[in-house]
Amino acid sequence: MRQEIRLAGFGGQGIILAGYVLGKAATLYDGKEAVLTQSYGPEARGGTCAAELVISDQPIGYPLVTQPDFVVCMSQESFNKYGSAIVAGAKAIVDADLVEVPGSSAWLHQIPATRLAQELGNRIVANMVMLGFVCAVTQVASRAALEEALRTTVRPRVVELNLRAFAQGFEHAVAGA
Repeated sequence: MRQEIRLAGFGGQGIILAGYVLGKAATLYDGKEAVLTQSYGPEARGGTCAAELVISDQPIGYPLVTQPDFVVCMSQESFNKYGSAIVAGAKAIVDADLVEVPGSSAWLHQIPATRLAQELGNRIVANMVMLGFVCAVTQVASRAALEEALRTTVRPRVVELNLRAFAQGFEHAVAGA
């Protein structure tokens, strides 16, 4: 089982952190193989950035994402750039607060990640809301593994907020909202 995931948004949204946490969960806590690559423009904060992961239960021979199974977009610019990479059978997961997608279809999953994060008191955790949603939709890493990866990655003073944000996104997907 090889799954390719592209997480994209603008610099400052925590896209790279979300990719790191997902890869860490898959490798250290779920016993899978993972490779993370990242890209961002010279403007860093505000420009498009992406974290790309290959996760597999077998050794990974080629580490780059070529045909993502899941494209996660947290900004309109990232959807405009990477939305065209969505191939037949792939899924798009977007922040409904920041990304407009014409029409809707079975390949599209939407979550108001930014709004849900604001309701928790800090929009900076929208990335973890999205990560919880991605976990529930893709099942590429287990919930327990992602929660442990969060506990061991983010600063101790923000662990509980990040775990609540993750749970919010996960429950939003499970509820089918």
